[in-house]
Amino acid sequence: QVQLVESGGGLVQAGGSLRLSCAASGRTFGTPVMGWFRQTPGKERDFVAAIKWSTGSTYYADSVKGRFTISRDNAKDTVYLQMNSLKPEDTAVYYCAADRRLTIGTTAGSYDYWGQGTQVTVSS
Repeated sequence: QVQLVESGGGLVQAGGSLRLSCAASGRTFGTPVMGWFRQTPGKERDFVAAIKWSTGSTYYADSVKGRFTISRDNAKDTVYLQMNSLKPEDTAVYYCAADRRLTIGTTAGSYDYWGQGTQVTVSS
């Protein structure tokens, strides 16, 4: 089992920045890929970014490319999502997820463990 705890959400004005953290615990060696997703009421959970623990390889959704950066600290078992140039359309609950597969996936169904989510609200 893997436990994920997100933090760092909040309210920010458009153009501002936030950094989300996801602390992983448990059998983290069995989840080589970590991802961030986001969800708004009544909509599906959308892929934002993902990273491999071992190589640091990353992948981003087109909507956040150039604005968001995913990174990891292997010593702390923590993954980060630095969000810059935030827009009102970035408002959502952001979820951290862990995948037992070796390849980066972009669909929520391919991830095995989830955090509780953290709210990000961007005001215009």
